[in-house]
Amino acid sequence: MTPKHEKQEFVTVLVRDPRIKKEDSWHSHIDYEIFIHTNSMCFTRKTSCVRRRFREFVWLRQRLQSNAVLIQLPELPPRTPFFSTNNPQHVDQRREGLQQFLQQILQNPVLLSDSRLHLFVQTQLSPEDIEACVSGHTKYSVAEAIHEFATLKRRFPVEHKERKKEENYVDSDSESSSSGLGHSSDDNISHGCKGSTSAVPEEP
Repeated sequence: MTPKHEKQEFVTVLVRDPRIKKEDSWHSHIDYEIFIHTNSMCFTRKTSCVRRRFREFVWLRQRLQSNAVLIQLPELPPRTPFFSTNNPQHVDQRREGLQQFLQQILQNPVLLSDSRLHLFVQTQLSPEDIEACVSGHTKYSVAEAIHEFATLKRRFPVEHKERKKEENYVDSDSESSSSGLGHSSDDNISHGCKGSTSAVPEEP
């Protein structure tokens, strides 16, 4: 009797749907949708969809590198003072670079063992709250945070009376312009998924 072949694991990640989010009258930034579809046992949820901005990717790479010093992590798309939200080519080049970055790190078993990575791609927790969660300083576990976000489709409730202001991070991706990209000023809307996640969409 021929044994059945084991089902091969896969991880599909798409970085798509760049949207401009206004910070004030003069400044704005772009965030991107991260769509995950997988059958890997490493993931709490097999399908997920979150939104992240460039500086959060910078934070993630720094944290992953500090916890895996012997691994050479792939580079993020370079920062450039000439980056413009008005330039579709600039935006798409950055989107493509972020997707390639995630595709590579999600294939590395050592990096997949870092809970920060899972919270980054499967919840909307801020970097501060990700650190608090993995350090055991929250009432919820990593798995609970991921399941809760999947249920609510919005940011996980913060435990503090006030969330630390995002300005504590060096804002390397702020822009003062407008373009034809999608705009959003409401946090719940900007962090929602577009369309259905029941099947893997094709990247245009």
